[in-house]
Amino acid sequence: MNTLLQFPVLEKCTYLNTANSGLLSTTIAAWRRKHDVEFMDLGSEFRLNPGLFFQNVRENLASLFSAKPENTYLVPNFSFGFNTFLDGLNSSHKFLLLSGDYPSVNYPVQSRGFECDFVEIGSKLEERILDKISTSKPTAFAFSLVQYVSGIKLTDQFLKTLKAAFPDILLIVDGTQFCGTAPFNFEDSAIDVLISSGYKWMLGGYGNGFVFIKDAAKGHLYNKRKTNSLPTEPFLQGKDHLLMAFEPGHLDTTSFGTLNQSINHLKTLGLDYIEYATQTLTQKAKAAFAERGLLNEAVLERADHSTIFSLSLSPQMVQKVQQANIICSARGAGTRFSFHYYNTENGLNKLLEVLDGK
Repeated sequence: MNTLLQFPVLEKCTYLNTANSGLLSTTIAAWRRKHDVEFMDLGSEFRLNPGLFFQNVRENLASLFSAKPENTYLVPNFSFGFNTFLDGLNSSHKFLLLSGDYPSVNYPVQSRGFECDFVEIGSKLEERILDKISTSKPTAFAFSLVQYVSGIKLTDQFLKTLKAAFPDILLIVDGTQFCGTAPFNFEDSAIDVLISSGYKWMLGGYGNGFVFIKDAAKGHLYNKRKTNSLPTEPFLQGKDHLLMAFEPGHLDTTSFGTLNQSINHLKTLGLDYIEYATQTLTQKAKAAFAERGLLNEAVLERADHSTIFSLSLSPQMVQKVQQANIICSARGAGTRFSFHYYNTENGLNKLLEVLDGK
């Protein structure tokens, strides 16, 4: 596949900003145009059987990430899904959070009045998480699998170790900066609930996201609603209490159709190929950034890092990066660069040349 033909923006700039937004391919853009024409031409006939359409999206998502279709829910974004999940939990839960995690993770928990304890993101993170759980005894741990500023990632192996030591704790994960970067088996993982938006590494555009929930975790949700009868209208047939919570109204076929097309694209490429391509490039990037003294100790000490880096650059250097038409983001105290499969070593070398003043 010619990535320049699929993603024309790559001809106009060095795009190192997927952590902010993934790109829309020409193939999916063409699908969206055809989809809109069908709506224009057919009106209400365009959505004669939306139930089958969205069930196909759920099944495609579940297939990509080895989840159960019946435990897969479609939401507009991570924030909607996470807020809906929290509203279904008993208020007696005590949460562990990571200080400095994405605001859409921490704020909804704190603003609902849940008791919270915190672990600072930094060196020896896993060791300090285990210590905190041992002493604070939270019933739920909500966190981003990949940190949006630093790119620090909690591995599947660590989470399995955590779950083995504390089997009753609910692990609730924001997968937005992870999903689409590597193979992932949800049912085999230690994670109880994974929620993600689709517009970053999934390349699914805006307005879509998804929720995976393990069978055991479903028992924690919306227990009060289960005493009420479900609607009996024919168009709501088959919807249980959780579908009524996570999918309370009409879903957008354009947004979720875009996500579905992107899933097909990721399947064609293979998540194992994407992981190989991105990790090959990010390992070179990490070594180059470390050589230049641009990474903090918490990142340097980690053997397994994500596709995201935050570099300590002066305002003057940030300006030079922007003048070189390298697209990145200011996040936290640093400047964030991120690498997807459509990035190349040429793009990394261009960034390094700017950083070296060439």
